[in-house]
This record gives sequence, C-alpha cells and structure tokens, in this order.
Amino acid sequence: MEHPENDDQYKGLKVNKGISDVPTVNPYIKKRVQRKVYTPSEFVDGILKGNITILSQAVTLVESSKHEHQQIAQEIIEKCLPFAGKSVRIGITGVPGAGKSTSIDSFGMHLINQGRKLAVLAIDPSSERSKGSILGDKTRMETLSREKNAFIRPSPSAGSLGGVARKTRETIVLCEAAGFDTVFVETVGVGQSETAVHSMVDFFLLIQLAGTGDELQGIKRGIMEMADGIIINKADGDNIDKANLAAAQFRNALHLFPPSESGWFPKVLTYSGYYNLGIKEIWDMVGEYMEFTKKNGYFNYKRNEQAKYWMYESINDTLRDKFYHNPAVEGMLEQTEKQVLNNEISSFVAAKRMIDLFLDNIAAK
Repeated sequence: MEHPENDDQYKGLKVNKGISDVPTVNPYIKKRVQRKVYTPSEFVDGILKGNITILSQAVTLVESSKHEHQQIAQEIIEKCLPFAGKSVRIGITGVPGAGKSTSIDSFGMHLINQGRKLAVLAIDPSSERSKGSILGDKTRMETLSREKNAFIRPSPSAGSLGGVARKTRETIVLCEAAGFDTVFVETVGVGQSETAVHSMVDFFLLIQLAGTGDELQGIKRGIMEMADGIIINKADGDNIDKANLAAAQFRNALHLFPPSESGWFPKVLTYSGYYNLGIKEIWDMVGEYMEFTKKNGYFNYKRNEQAKYWMYESINDTLRDKFYHNPAVEGMLEQTEKQVLNNEISSFVAAKRMIDLFLDNIAAK
C-alpha cells in the first residue's frame, strides 16, 4: 500500500518505499551437523580407547537430570567399573583466592612431564540467584588445558553439592577407565563440599595463605581434621617469611588434633604455584603418603569404606527422587504445605502424613 504521506496535499513530505523483508537466518550458514548418537557399548569402547570426545559426551550424560540419559549413563558406568580404580585420587581445597586453579596448573604440568595422564574435575559454584556458573577454571589453567594428556572438566554445583558429588564420583570411574592415572577433584571451597569430596579421594590437600589473619583460626574448622597435607601458597618474594611463620603455626595446631585413622601425621609445606617453587616436594609428600597407607592396609580399607558410603548415598538420593516424583505425593504436597504455613498442622505431623501417603501408595501397587 502506497504511503498516504506522498499525496500532493502533504507538501514537503515524502516517504520512500522500504526494502523487502530479509530472512532472519543467514542462508550462507551451513546446516549444523548432527552429533552422532552412540549406543552404551560404543560409548564404553570409545572411553576404553581414550577418546576424549566420547568421554566428554559420557560425562554430560552422567550430569544430565533426564531419566533416559541417566539410564544410559548407569549402563556405561557399570561396564566401565572393571577398568576403574587404578588411579591416584586427590582432593584439592582451599578458601576462594588461595590459588587452587593456578596451583593445579603447576601440579598438573609437573605430573604430565613425568609421563602421567591427568583428569581435573572442578566443581564450580553456581549463583543462588541466576543458578548459572562461570565454568572458567580452564582459563586459569592455561598451560594444562593445552596438554593432550590432560582432561579438564568443570561442573556447576547448581545448588546441590550432594548431587554434584555423586556425579563427580561417577565421572572419576569414567576417567579411570579412559586411562587417566591421576585424578584431581577441586572443591568449591565453601565448607560443605569438602566432606563429600573427602569421601571420594585417597589424599586430601588443603591450600592455605599466609598473612591473611590469625592462622590458628584454621583449627576451628573441621576441614583441618580431614587434611592429609597442608600447603601454604604464595611463598615467594616478600611473603616467604610470612609463609614460613604460617607453616610453623599450622604444624603446632596439628598437634592439638587426635591421631588420624590412617596413622599418618599431616605435613605442612610452603610453595609458590605461580613461580613453580616447591612443587616437587609436595608430590614427594603425596607419594610418601600413598606408600605409607598401602603398606599398612589403610588405602584399601578407605576405598572400601567410600564404596559403602556412596551406596547409602545413592539409596538416599533414589528414595528422595521417588518420593518427590510420586503422583500421590505431588498431588498433596502443595495443600499440606499451605496447612503448615497457616499453622493448621506442625511440620512434623505434615512430614509424617506425606511419608505415610507415599508408603501406602507404594504398597497399593
């Protein structure tokens, strides 16, 4: 339709014709190639051959919350189990800013240069508001991320540390089956996740900083009791004396704790992750610990205890999932919640009613 503004009665006005609509999608973009869908057996074959692409896709299935993905993931894990368990699993934790990622970059390159294959599983904290994660650990592991014998996989905590911890343990199995002989698990460093990570690793390494306040505050946290080794980062330049003083204070603090179950007394070392100073001494300590615990039988005992722990954790997760996805429970949950909010019934009575409803519904089937 011609613009009415171009009529002679509207002198001084002229509207040109517009151009025809262009397609919203660039016609020169090639059609996206569909990713091949593998069967569980093909996944396992690829993982056992060390195919990183297939390993990454398998880890994505493990992390997925979709029921069909979980079924495939569990089948893959089951078939990979006989080929797992041969790596050294190391948990690495520390307060935010302690230099965990930079240290892992240095530690990893030290191991890669020794001919080892390293998998780094980093749990990245998710925002409570947006639920998103930066997943930027690779940017702080510049050297390691370019190595073909290194596999770095950041995972979002997504507000559920327990769920992520279980999936991280399953990912360890896949990485070990793919031939990685060393596995690092980096925690979010917020307190609660350390317990879960401690239950899936052989050696628990705590990274501390000097000159950030009273180092003896560390003895108030249960994390000190879990540590098999404590290392003071940024021991370089003008900070060397402070780092040595902090190390002495931590050594004194450790004497206040009861002996560890393994019989090992944690060592305290100083190093600089940025300048690669003292890295060899740290890995000599890890090697000494592994030899010590294998000799006294604690290594196998701990692995068995961890397997039992995760069996019960899996039972708890499955029961929780079955409960909240039960149709009878879903139908009554909102109404029961309103009764609690209106002070019509107590939280404990409401919980018992919902559980009884769930059990009756299961029995009826």
